[in-house]
Amino acid sequence: MKWSMTVNTLQRSLLSCVLAASLSLPAFAAEQADPGVPAGRVKTSRGEAVIERAGQKLPAAVGAQVFEKDKLRTGADGALGVTLQDNTLLSAGPNSLIALERFNFDNTTHDGKLSVGVRKGTLSVATGKIAKRAPESVDFHTPTAVLGVRGTEFVVEVIGGRDE
Repeated sequence: MKWSMTVNTLQRSLLSCVLAASLSLPAFAAEQADPGVPAGRVKTSRGEAVIERAGQKLPAAVGAQVFEKDKLRTGADGALGVTLQDNTLLSAGPNSLIALERFNFDNTTHDGKLSVGVRKGTLSVATGKIAKRAPESVDFHTPTAVLGVRGTEFVVEVIGGRDE
C-alpha cells in the first residue's frame, strides 16, 4: 500500500512537471518566432539569396521581411536588394554575407541607429533618413575597417572575408 501511494504521488508530480513544461513551450516558441518590427523588405532578388534568421535559412524572395540581427547571404549567381524603413537601400552582390546588426527607426522623428557588417562580398549603399538626421548613428564595418557615413552613396567590397 505504501509503495502504491509513493508511485501515485511520483506519477502526479511527474505529470504536473510535464504539463507545466508543455504549457510554457507555446509561449517560448511564439517569443522565438516573433523577431520584432521589420527593419525593411527585400525589393529585388536574383539567383541564390537567403535570409539567415535564428539559425534558419529562409528564401530571400521579393517582399520578404528583413529584421534586425538577420544575415543576408548570396551565392555565386546571387544578388539581393533591400529597402530599410528609413529608405536606406542595400544591394548585395554575388558571394556576399551582410549582417544587419542593429536597426531601429522612429518614423516620426527620423531618429534611429543603423549598424551593418559586411563580412564578405560587395555591398552598395544609398543612405536614408537616419544618416541624414544623425550621421554619427550609422556605421558599416568590415573585418578590417569601420565606415562612418554622412548621407551619401558608396560601395564596400570585402575580398576573402569571413563566412560566418
